[in-house]
Amino acid sequence: MLGDLALDVVLTAARPIEAGTDVPGRVALRQGGSAASTARWLARLGCRSTLVCAIGRDWAGRVLAKALDADGVVVRGIRVRGARTGRIGVIVEPSGERSFVADRGAANQLRPDDIREAWFRGQALVHLPVYSLLDEPLASAARRALELARDAGALVSLDLASIGPLLAQGRPAAVELVRSTGADILFATAVEADGLLGGRPIEGLLDLAPLAVVKQGSKGATTLSLDGGSRLRFEIATPSVLAADTTGAGDAFDAGFLASWLPSPAPRRSSPAALQRAALAGHRAAARHLYGPRPELQLG
Repeated sequence: MLGDLALDVVLTAARPIEAGTDVPGRVALRQGGSAASTARWLARLGCRSTLVCAIGRDWAGRVLAKALDADGVVVRGIRVRGARTGRIGVIVEPSGERSFVADRGAANQLRPDDIREAWFRGQALVHLPVYSLLDEPLASAARRALELARDAGALVSLDLASIGPLLAQGRPAAVELVRSTGADILFATAVEADGLLGGRPIEGLLDLAPLAVVKQGSKGATTLSLDGGSRLRFEIATPSVLAADTTGAGDAFDAGFLASWLPSPAPRRSSPAALQRAALAGHRAAARHLYGPRPELQLG
């Protein structure tokens, strides 16, 4: 994984937020960052997992790196002088609707010169959230990582992550950005796919990657793959999962899918059976994330 490791400050309101006054609720400090969450769940699922990231020389960076290490993630954390570790404000309303305030700080300060070739030897896959491609110098570091991954024979997966930042420079630029990664597998929610494609059928994702997984929330997942000249589409139903706060569930899904899909022999990875197993594994990981304990970070 290459990208963000951040401190999530989660504010869960017990009743609708009212301007100019207080509402009761809960405030929690948790490990955040899309790349970090995927790395953590891959490690929890028994995979060898490494996170390449930039953090500040502060208490938040130390605590976050320690928490990931405890989960079995190898953290290649570049400590940036003069920049604080990224912080994300997550506002969760009683309806479950979420809003984010992003202060990415050191997360965007990873540089191409920080990337080491040795980190990519023996890796089966490098995963990026699209956040890693949007701001410099992180975007150039991500490009360097993709070069080293390809040289090492690794696959590349990309998660569209958040449609607002992705479309900030317009849809054509976003499409070209995704295409330029040469991703082998593309993850998106239905909203992200629709936004990127401008309302065109989601099969258009196969113009950007030979395998695409569209996360449909409680409706399951849609997998799209190229088989010779044919475009195959499979709808995979999963048990309904509802939760008030779904932050990080998509990252856990990615990890579960990849943990199941990667060990399959290459010729069978696009088979309906392999894709169904992987989608169900992704769903199980997301459900564990949503319903399992979410302990706060230990600051001591």
